[in-house]
Amino acid sequence: MEISDKIYVAGHNGMVGSAIVRKLKSLGFTNFLLKTSNELDLRNQSEVFDFLKTEKPNYVFLAAAKVGGIVANNTFRGQFLYENLQIQNNVIHGSYLAGVKKLMFLGSSCIYPKLAPQPLKEDYLLTGLLEPTNEPYAIAKIAGIKMCEAYRDQYGCNYISVMPTNLYGPNDNYDLNNSHVLPAMIRKFHEAKLENKPSVELWGTGSPMREFLHANDLAEACVYLMENYNDSTLVNIGTGVDVTIKELAETIKSEVGYEGEIVWNTEKPDGTPRKLMDVSKLNALGWKHSIELKDGIAMVYNEYKALHS
Repeated sequence: MEISDKIYVAGHNGMVGSAIVRKLKSLGFTNFLLKTSNELDLRNQSEVFDFLKTEKPNYVFLAAAKVGGIVANNTFRGQFLYENLQIQNNVIHGSYLAGVKKLMFLGSSCIYPKLAPQPLKEDYLLTGLLEPTNEPYAIAKIAGIKMCEAYRDQYGCNYISVMPTNLYGPNDNYDLNNSHVLPAMIRKFHEAKLENKPSVELWGTGSPMREFLHANDLAEACVYLMENYNDSTLVNIGTGVDVTIKELAETIKSEVGYEGEIVWNTEKPDGTPRKLMDVSKLNALGWKHSIELKDGIAMVYNEYKALHS
């Protein structure tokens, strides 16, 4: 990418998109196309096609998506499937029509089969059944990956796909109804501390294992791959290190300074038993994460406190 290139970051207000914009700005890029969902509805085909045809960006980071945790994914199944398909279909095909030089599609680790061997290698895609609770979201993301591959095959488009692991960082969603596990825990422990609650209830058994990547590390990896990777096969982005949900809870509890008890509601679902990315391909391409989980949690808790003090 040249400094003068016009870059469209779809989803620039979200955790991922905003991290990519921050990273690009730190490298000296200034020619951004940034539209809020009120200014440009990515579900609206004609709006998206007109926008891309008129603006003609050189590079597109497709980081816009309808996202959420177990509850949201399981409750709004039709909405998650429909809206994510609409968003990615419009941006990917619109980019092709507009002659975009290169596009990056950001997927999710939930694309892999529920019981796939661990750690998850890129070639495990479509080798087994998905986790039922977020299957619609995963199906949409798999369609996006395959669309990038198909447009590369049929039209010669330089479209690449990356699969981030579980993310956390600035501009995360802390709504307990539809947030992911890490931000939800930060909010729960913080509020319990303020209210002197004797205990905090968390879902499941605490035994599932998860990997967490700070959004700043993801953004760094995305920019690195946009500049250095041009193959059709997807690339996992993660740390290659995982912890149990129980260990995560204890780490956040300690960072927040909450002194009550943790109560595990085992009637609630655990979700996938383990989800760890194999990042050997990414490491071989020359990139490795730099923010360790304990340090990252301290960073985001300080940001959360600043917003909710």
